[in-house]
Amino acid sequence: MSRRSTLKGIFGDAVEELAMANFEEEKEAERGPAGPVRSMALTLGKMEEEARAMQEALIAGLRVQDLDPELIDDSFVRDRIGDLALTEDDPFVQSIAESGQEVPILVRPHPEREGRYQVAYGHRRLRAARLLKVRVKAVVKEIADEELVVAQGVENTARSNLTYIEKATFAHTLEERGFKRAVIMKALTTDKTELSKMISVASSIPARVIKQIGNTPAYGRRKWIAFSEVYSERKLPKLQALFTSEAFSGADSDKRFDLALGELLGKAAKPASKTWRPREGKALRGSIKADGKTYTLALKADEAPAFGEFLTSKLDELYAEFKRTGD
Repeated sequence: MSRRSTLKGIFGDAVEELAMANFEEEKEAERGPAGPVRSMALTLGKMEEEARAMQEALIAGLRVQDLDPELIDDSFVRDRIGDLALTEDDPFVQSIAESGQEVPILVRPHPEREGRYQVAYGHRRLRAARLLKVRVKAVVKEIADEELVVAQGVENTARSNLTYIEKATFAHTLEERGFKRAVIMKALTTDKTELSKMISVASSIPARVIKQIGNTPAYGRRKWIAFSEVYSERKLPKLQALFTSEAFSGADSDKRFDLALGELLGKAAKPASKTWRPREGKALRGSIKADGKTYTLALKADEAPAFGEFLTSKLDELYAEFKRTGD
């Protein structure tokens, strides 16, 4: 089922129009600045989209409101590992700061907290409004939990924002909350076989382990299936020890995956290494290895012993300089 058809089935024509306009505007923001003629055409096009979206909403009896973004909560189920990365320097945020919000988001009245709302569609737009501390244009509509999670999944899947493991954990969380697989398939725009694999992977690895590793943008299904196949509870203590190491905490998500998988396979990660040579003279060579809390410098050449003694005599002075510079 296409993205348009799914949204149309949930929200009807008016809200589908809002969603499509929302998606197209985000795509334009991601493409960056264009020439003057193209920029004017895009501006006029966005104005037309905005007018049509608002007109459709009004025809459908939906009123566009200006809401305080702090009154709008995120969905009741997380679809990301970590927070949505968005800063004031992001082109998408800057476009809203300069041109204003052109297309409303979709929210529903909060089912448990009076006077508050939950966002169904337009998560990035809401985050941008929070960053800019401005009110957000929103269409308020009563929708059920199933409709909300389908909209949430379709929004992220359409923009390819979620990584494989984020989709897998989202699917697993939804199933644990009692959602039927037919609904989860709609939310992730996937088939029964692929959904089964996703849920199998996410259910076989503790959520706390996945959270420590992160969203692994470079690694997809094959890598995570391999991880799930070698993981076992008896290996968890080793992983927990790894998670506290500097090598792990200082690495990006993909590198953390490599370190964790290496630990499961019993393969120690190779320490980072590089070679140093003096600017004057090529005989002396230094081999440098850094691994967590260990830093090793090995010198090789006829003059290595003498230079090593010289370095040793300077260590106190060098350390004092290091502390002064704050490095």
